[in-house]
Amino acid sequence: MQSKTIPAVLSIAGSDSSGGAGIQADIKTISAHHLFAETAITALTAQNTCGVRAVLDATPEFVAAEIDAVFEDIPPAAVKIGMVSQAAIIEAIAERLEAWGAKNIVLDPVMMATSGARLISEDAVDALVNRLFPLATVITPNILEAEALAGGDAQVSTAHDQEELACALVRRFGCAVLLKGGHNVNDANDVLAEAPLNPEDRPRTTWFRHTRIETENTHGTGCTLSSAIACGLAQGLPLDDAIDQAKAYLTGALAAGLDLGRGSGPMDHMWQLAPSRIVS
Repeated sequence: MQSKTIPAVLSIAGSDSSGGAGIQADIKTISAHHLFAETAITALTAQNTCGVRAVLDATPEFVAAEIDAVFEDIPPAAVKIGMVSQAAIIEAIAERLEAWGAKNIVLDPVMMATSGARLISEDAVDALVNRLFPLATVITPNILEAEALAGGDAQVSTAHDQEELACALVRRFGCAVLLKGGHNVNDANDVLAEAPLNPEDRPRTTWFRHTRIETENTHGTGCTLSSAIACGLAQGLPLDDAIDQAKAYLTGALAAGLDLGRGSGPMDHMWQLAPSRIVS
């Protein structure tokens, strides 16, 4: 039998027991891109489409051991990092990724709920900014998260505001920033800002415009987009092409019309593989 290899993508994130977000969404997304999914679980959550009931964090030592085990045997071509709530776990992740020379790191800075409530502590935000942002190829904040990261009176209400804030975050943190639309701002259009070759110049910006899908079932969209971007990078795509491909994949997953659960349900991550199986 002829053997083959495929690129691996590592997801460092929490587990979602309902399967719509977190590690489970990442595994589905990576598999749908015909790549090999690996995981380092930072927390267990008891949740469903209606909300989160309980969270059990892993220890920093265990998360570090997971990352080491992955890199020792099947080194990933890209890494996606999702929600990490403790500064000590963030430090362990950063230390091990640095030690292994990890590349193509996509960081989804899950800091704020849609309601505006903060999901991680202030010291964890500081660790995120100081330890993981410098390692990231791109960070993918939503509007609320970007406003919190900018501090001060940053507020987005127009597409111009969205682009200016993305540029401000690039100047502040150095890594590329994909500032997502939504939250009643600019619909499903996202803007990528990247550091210019000349530090005195304005950051380079690229818009990604996709049709907004009207659906209540949006659980795990941020997880799915960031892991799909990591898949594109693992396949050798430039960042803008990886984002464009990921946006198209996410749009298809939402448009497939999956309807599960009593709350905000999950998407159909496998829509490209078996579209005919969708039933009412």
